[in-house]
Amino acid sequence: MLVEHHATDKRFEELVGYIPEVSPALRKIDEYLGDEKLDKLIRADLAKRYPKTKETGRNSTPVEVVLRMLVVKRLYGYSYEETERVVRDSLSLRAFCRVYLQEVPDDTTLIRWANLIQPKTLETFNQQVVQLAVERKVTKGRKLRTDGTVVEENIRPPSDSRLLADSVRVLARTILRGQAVLRTAGQKIQSGFEDGTQQAKQLARQIGETLRSKKAAAQNAGKQVYQALLHLTEQTSAWAEQTQKQLQKRSEQRAKRLAETLTHFVPLVQQVIQQATRRILQSEQVPASEKIVSLFEEHTDIIRAARSLVRWNMDIRFG
Repeated sequence: MLVEHHATDKRFEELVGYIPEVSPALRKIDEYLGDEKLDKLIRADLAKRYPKTKETGRNSTPVEVVLRMLVVKRLYGYSYEETERVVRDSLSLRAFCRVYLQEVPDDTTLIRWANLIQPKTLETFNQQVVQLAVERKVTKGRKLRTDGTVVEENIRPPSDSRLLADSVRVLARTILRGQAVLRTAGQKIQSGFEDGTQQAKQLARQIGETLRSKKAAAQNAGKQVYQALLHLTEQTSAWAEQTQKQLQKRSEQRAKRLAETLTHFVPLVQQVIQQATRRILQSEQVPASEKIVSLFEEHTDIIRAARSLVRWNMDIRFG
């Protein structure tokens, strides 16, 4: 593999003289992206995609490639597919993105990597860029303009009953897979778990049908069904926590992946249970900042004026 990369680098060196220069904007951006602090910020998030990435490593897209391709996407307003195509067809952009003559990451790979970068990381990243700009006298930082845009999320309109049913489905599926792994490893597991996915779906459907009526009797009946769905979700969550603890003690890769899945989803499910209890059973107005509207896109926010579910993208310019 090392010989193959060396040969590729040699071929690229022969083509260097024919490569058009990148734009002045990209040259300036390239200077900032070489900063070690910025690299560490993004690397920490991207390292979470695969278990033990930092310990044993695995063949994956380099951080500098991901970061620079995302810069090209944002700077020129490309889609992920367009970014892949433009970088693949441009020698100068290949050089900027550190792809050279290697295969360009496809759009789906780029999407997966981009989704790992957390909002807090981007905020810190922007602050660091501003600080570097001031230190290098690119700007005095007299003005700061933020441009907020929203992207509509491709998720179902949220309801507490659907979220509870999704919670049972995701946890139950992972519990069953975890129990299968534990049995294969010869570990004793507690019997008695039942997959409540179908029951949860039926209860959620029943809630939807019942609450269409505004009559007091229908509302009370709906609350009773909600209590049953909440109880089922709580039971499934308790089983998930127990299975998670057992899986964490195993050294098998599959066991660790399943344990990580439960570690991710159990707190989200507990948040769903809390908000449903507060809203439905206690008739409490839950602030938007405390709500979760999707288990799979947990950073989604509700914009009331637009009546849409969105993820915020922030772009900072300074001068």
